[in-house]
Amino acid sequence: MDNQSTVSDFLLFDFSAIGEIQLIYFFAFMVLYLAVLTGNLLIIFAIIFNHHLHTPMYFFLLNLAIQDLGAISVIIPKSMANMLMNTRHISYFGCVCQVFFFFFFLQSDYWILTVMAYDRYVAICNPLQYGKIMNKQSCFYMILAVWVSALLEGLLHISFTFGTTLCSNIINQFFCEIPQLIKLACTGLNLNEIRLIVFFFALSIGCFFFMLVTYTLIFTAVLKIRSLEGRKKAFSTCLPHLTVVSMFLFSGAFAYLRPPSTSLDVISTVLYCVVPPLLNPIIYSMRNKDIKVALSKLLNM
Repeated sequence: MDNQSTVSDFLLFDFSAIGEIQLIYFFAFMVLYLAVLTGNLLIIFAIIFNHHLHTPMYFFLLNLAIQDLGAISVIIPKSMANMLMNTRHISYFGCVCQVFFFFFFLQSDYWILTVMAYDRYVAICNPLQYGKIMNKQSCFYMILAVWVSALLEGLLHISFTFGTTLCSNIINQFFCEIPQLIKLACTGLNLNEIRLIVFFFALSIGCFFFMLVTYTLIFTAVLKIRSLEGRKKAFSTCLPHLTVVSMFLFSGAFAYLRPPSTSLDVISTVLYCVVPPLLNPIIYSMRNKDIKVALSKLLNM
């Protein structure tokens, strides 16, 4: 960051100037965070302690739960601490860390959903070769590619976002969000960061179409299954993933493609940051018999 700005800290969005209302927001965020924490930890422990779930599908689901926990833990605890202490401050270094880790976990979430779509495609459309294609080594390299690509993206974002002079330290969001930080640049539009966002947006669109084609092939194959039980089993493993992907994409699209508005900024950010990690464990535990069994064994230990 050669061209680092003179900004030493930032002021985040102020939910309310009234202490009592701040406490209400604090308890609301705490309930949401504890719900996300509990749900995802249950999924993680259920998969770790049940050897029947040591398969590629649940290995990817384990990573998804870890990423969901990471993304929400980067932003919610700091917001809760600010509400409790009735302050809006976040240090420059803290803001850099938020941007890096938030994008690191958020983007890895999307890559892992793409990998999970491929896993379901191989399992249903090419079941005889599934063990050979989705072996331990392949799964390890896929996950490694997910984490490394997300790491590189996070580093690029902080380099471009904070590599320019900032003329203000007021962020109209309850955490350090890149679209809000871009508005603070003294030079107007941060072209390098915008190019980076456009590049990764195009890449994300490519992943979306890959998942779309994948699920078209999956449902075509499922409809050819003569056994009703076979169809149900195939749908039970595909529908949770499809629901999670749809929720992730639509909430993200609503957050970034709607008209700008400070109140909507906060609501839409909560929608795409908190709701998917909150609902993912519920969706998988409700639609997946193996997860239900593993959770019941875990809770009865």
